[in-house]
Amino acid sequence: MHALPRRIGCLAALLALSACAERLDHLGRAPSITPIQDPAYQDEAVRVSMPMPFPDVEVRQPASLWQADARGFLRDLRAKTVGDIVTVTINMSEQAQIRNQTSRSRGSAESLSTPSLFGLETFLPDRVDPDALVDIGSNSSATGAGSVNRQENIQMQVAAVVTQVLPNGNMVIAGRQEMRVNYELRELRIAGVIRPEDITTRNTISYEKIAEARIAYGGRGQIMDVQQPRIGQQVLDVILPF
Repeated sequence: MHALPRRIGCLAALLALSACAERLDHLGRAPSITPIQDPAYQDEAVRVSMPMPFPDVEVRQPASLWQADARGFLRDLRAKTVGDIVTVTINMSEQAQIRNQTSRSRGSAESLSTPSLFGLETFLPDRVDPDALVDIGSNSSATGAGSVNRQENIQMQVAAVVTQVLPNGNMVIAGRQEMRVNYELRELRIAGVIRPEDITTRNTISYEKIAEARIAYGGRGQIMDVQQPRIGQQVLDVILPF
């Protein structure tokens, strides 16, 4: 009966020691340098599978220096097919201020008396006053106020990949960028639909020209963990009705 808790305690101790092993590695001296290895075996460079266009069948003519289906002498380097890369420029500086105030009040009063009712008022008990049979009054009021003050400023660039070419020529793009500094990871995600005409000659496009744009910028790590409420507190905030 006591073997399971003991094993759990031992496992927790081993995990704690393994977590501290990295910090103890450079205790009193400089951190160890990673040995040189094949870049293909790095965790960040695993085998990548990306959307690729269908291979084109080139038509070649004997004794000709030019491709038969070529459209021009100079190649357009802008993204135009599945698998191409386009740079998205995000220069967002937005500010919004909203204030709402609501005030409502209502009052009502009703009274009923029967000083004379075919002489039947004489049959009422002595404790009943015919002049004050019914007297009803109500009063309600409500006041609400709210304000929003938001300011955002994001400036960055991210490379996105063309994942689909729609029948009308528009292209679906998606991209992700991650950057880790010490124990904090910053992540940027972007997706949407763009027009080939909006891509500049430098193969860039501004974020406001992306239809159905989905832009997410955030991070995770030690600092983010401290800023977020604990899981138990979040659960209580959801289930507690008061």
